[in-house]
Amino acid sequence: MRWRLLPFTGHRASVNMAVDEAVAEAVGLGNAPPTIRFYAWRPSAVSIGRFQRVQDEVDLEACARMGVDVVRRRTGGGAVYHDSSGEITYSVIAPEPMMGADILASYREVCGWVIAALADLGIASEFAPINDILAGGRKISGCAQTRRQGVFLQHGTVLYDVDSAKMFSVLKVDPVKLSDKALSHPWDRVTSVRSLTGCGAGDLLASLQAAFCRGKECSGSPLTAAESARASELSRARYEDPAWTFSR
Repeated sequence: MRWRLLPFTGHRASVNMAVDEAVAEAVGLGNAPPTIRFYAWRPSAVSIGRFQRVQDEVDLEACARMGVDVVRRRTGGGAVYHDSSGEITYSVIAPEPMMGADILASYREVCGWVIAALADLGIASEFAPINDILAGGRKISGCAQTRRQGVFLQHGTVLYDVDSAKMFSVLKVDPVKLSDKALSHPWDRVTSVRSLTGCGAGDLLASLQAAFCRGKECSGSPLTAAESARASELSRARYEDPAWTFSR
């Protein structure tokens, strides 16, 4: 089956999450092919997992002071800081049968595409179940997944650069987790493509696009008008609504 590769875009957090949902709906209805998407967050944002409580995970005062958006994802997992110039985010949206029923195997498959892209840049990395990728023992990519109405959706981040001070100013880090890992600073847990290779963000994007499409029939095409309209609706009705953001 032919895959669609959407153009790289950058949006507010609410729009980014709404586009993922709108595409998932279209794929589920048979109105869109399986889709690969790469995008940025403008401005920077924190996304929290579907089942998290915002106040437990995010320093809301710091976010307001720094102009960082906050959004709740439909996927599970932990809170993630998305730097506007420090990461590339991907989404893979397909009919569930294409990705198989084994959740761990599907995580491993998609994370394998990220690992291949990093290898093309000279970075050796490994899958750390269930949803992380480590380079030199430090996290360089993480992801989350959901399956709804027969549609598979996995989205994840690949760290191009890390503003550690800002990241851990807006995220609340559990000191118990740090002591368990024998880390003196939370930023000891992460690394980035730039720090390991010095390559540009454009190089990372090109490598990701090539690796994700490798072995597939991929064609570049934009969102349909219906998907764009639905994303605008979902952005306003769900992802910008405090009732959704603070629903736990």
